[in-house]
This record gives sequence, structure tokens and C-alpha cells, in this order.
Amino acid sequence: MDIRAVAFDVNGTLVRILADDGDERAFRAAAHFLTYQGIDLHRYELRELYFQLMKEQLRSSPEQYPEFDAVGIWRSIIDDQQTDFTRALPAGQRQQLPLFMAEMARGISRRRLGLYPYVREVLDVLRDRYPLAIITDAQSAYARAELHKVGLLGYFDPIIVSGDHGFRKPDRRLFQFALDGLTVPAENALYVGNDMYRDIYGAREAGLSTVMFDSDQGEKTYRDCAPDYTITDFRDLLEIPGLISG
Repeated sequence: MDIRAVAFDVNGTLVRILADDGDERAFRAAAHFLTYQGIDLHRYELRELYFQLMKEQLRSSPEQYPEFDAVGIWRSIIDDQQTDFTRALPAGQRQQLPLFMAEMARGISRRRLGLYPYVREVLDVLRDRYPLAIITDAQSAYARAELHKVGLLGYFDPIIVSGDHGFRKPDRRLFQFALDGLTVPAENALYVGNDMYRDIYGAREAGLSTVMFDSDQGEKTYRDCAPDYTITDFRDLLEIPGLISG
């Protein structure tokens, strides 16, 4: 292989994360907070409304692989449920509310966030040799903040987040955005992911070489799809022929 750039998935590949979007604690806190914005909703009512709006977003999307917009959902809730008290709040406060709600809900529902073993050590080796990119299915509201939290934000350029575009992997356009940012053709790029459908199938369809990191997350099979390489220890990425010695 003539590899000139390496791109990565995030959650389940670089980052071990556990978050429950339906966590009752998050909606209880959100409902309590909204009380102080003049909006009175019970946590169960709020959760039902949130996921109803998510389904409507996805259903109305023209995309084959639609991505939802958490900030947009909270904006709709606030706009639909606002009272005279809400409308009297300072304009800047009202403008920031949807983003704040998305970040708060994510923070409360997140139970784990950390790197898989040896990720940083491997990235330190690779970034001295290649430009590195991210292609992740995630929300714009928190994808980069979570990379910052685990100390990886500065390793990658570009960072392609599905929430910025309204569609998710395996849509090949996300992979092409990364290739355009890296300024390398697909045949000279390697993609590392943990999900056989979204990552390996998607990258393969876009023309990239693929590495399956067989972690504790992600779908492990999809039809007859097979990666070029499979690893279970992140250090094994450096053993791929030509990646370091080539």
C-alpha cells in the first residue's frame, strides 16, 4: 500500500464511551432547568417529546442515511413550549438555550469517556508520518468537546462530524470530505473503524483501505464485507505492512 494519510472513527475506535440518550436523569434535570426558563414539562413528557421530534427529523430528511440534530430538537421544544416568561428572557440567553440543553443532556447521560489502551501512543507515532483525520457519526454540539476532553483534538485535521452535514456513515460523502481536506486520493488513504457497516463498508465503498478495530462496540458483520486488516490491540496498527516501514 502507498498510504499517505490515515483517518479514524472516534467512538468505539479511539474512544471508549457509554452514553444513554434516553437516560431519565438527563430529562429530569432538563425539565427542572426549563422551569427556570418559564417552561413546565414533566421529565417523561419531555423525553417523549424529544424522541418524537427526533423521529420527525429523520423521517423528513431527504438523505439515505439521515442524522438527527440534537440542538434543533431542543430549539423546537423551546420554541413550541415557550411562555411570556421565556420570551422576556434576555435575547442572548434564549439564543444559547438549545445548545446548552444539548450539552447538558449529553453530560448527564454520559457514564464513561476515555481512550482505548495505547491509542495516544500509536497516534503519536502516526502523526509524525501522516496527516490524520476524523470521520465520526456524532452531534456537532459535543463531538469536538469530547475529543478535547480526552486530549485528541489537536491530532486531527480535518474533523468530519456527521451532525455538521445532516447525514451519517456509510454515506461516502463524509469520507470524501475527509479526503478533500487531507488532499489525498482514496487509494492512498487508510481508514480505521470499529463498525463493519458504517465504517468498513462505508470506507470501502469510498475507495479507502480499511482496518477493523475489533473493540467492545460496533457491529461486527455486514453481508460479505471484510476489512483489509483486523486488529484487537491498537498497537497492531503499526504492524500493518508499509504503514511505518514504507
